[in-house]
Amino acid sequence: MARYGEGDKRWIVEDRPDGTNVHNWHWAETNCLEWSRTLFSSLLSNLTILDGEGNLFIKTTSLRSLDGEAYINIRKGKIIPGYEISLTLNWHGEAKDSNGASLLQVDGAVEIPYISDENADEDPELRITVNDEGPVGKRIKDAMLSKGKPLILEKVRVWVQSMARGGPVKDELEKKPAPSPSPSPSPARPAPSPSPPTTAAPKKETSTSTKKKEKKGVKSISMTERFNCRAKDLYEILMDENRWKGFTQSNARISKEVGGEFSIFDGSVTGTNLELQEGKLIVQKWRFGSWNDGVQSTVRLVFEEPETGVTVVKLTHSDVPEEDRYGNATVAENTERGWRDLIFQRIRAVFGFGI
Repeated sequence: MARYGEGDKRWIVEDRPDGTNVHNWHWAETNCLEWSRTLFSSLLSNLTILDGEGNLFIKTTSLRSLDGEAYINIRKGKIIPGYEISLTLNWHGEAKDSNGASLLQVDGAVEIPYISDENADEDPELRITVNDEGPVGKRIKDAMLSKGKPLILEKVRVWVQSMARGGPVKDELEKKPAPSPSPSPSPARPAPSPSPPTTAAPKKETSTSTKKKEKKGVKSISMTERFNCRAKDLYEILMDENRWKGFTQSNARISKEVGGEFSIFDGSVTGTNLELQEGKLIVQKWRFGSWNDGVQSTVRLVFEEPETGVTVVKLTHSDVPEEDRYGNATVAENTERGWRDLIFQRIRAVFGFGI
């Protein structure tokens, strides 16, 4: 964010007499780290994990630490969360015998080393440690892992969803009306004579990537990419699971038949082939695992070869949901970035098709 008096003036939010950033048109950033620390402390402290099942008593006690950065950006009224944090949680466990006598009491920690907005649709890694690794201590630790992990990750998802909705600025956005202009005390004047309409010159489209809103709740992504290769070679790369594994460094299963299914990026994306024309066209149904049940999008890749050795790919990815199942409102942006950085750019780098 540019600060007043520095940088490109197009991005500077100058002071207004009323101190209002109308409709949050300019880029506004709110630090959410302390708010996150308070919310996580509320969500994760004194959680009962086991209360006597198997003669085990386990609960979390307090948030030991939360580090990193968390912020909410508002641009033109749109919420854009950003965060990279780590946290450590204290927990306490006790094992008793059948008569209720205490066998062992232990203390431990739950570490979540990386929670990031880039992986908002995935559960983060969670590590559990204990201060007694004997047979009874290990049994308590294993119980904490099996019973406590799902509950703790559920609370983390609550925080992720809260960030996606605006975090500490959500209420302010909902209740803050745009300022209304004060009525003018000037006497009424006759309406000016209407001017003849003017026709503006059509604006030339220069962007090779656009996101347009279609029907309510979904968006469409359009991209045009150029490659230094033959169209049939690029088509084969996108339809060959071994080459896909090579340039993405992830598992893939891809059918080359119409009606066949595919699974890419270690199963994060699945779908079906709708239409295939070698070297010319790929149409598929795509679904991300983080989307709500039943939601599918359509991918259309058109291959053109304006000159020998140069291929132009026109991508249309339609019916992309505005939000995923966790409430993250950056699905279209993340999907577009994935196409550009994880697919097209990697094909250029691995196979030498760059222009």
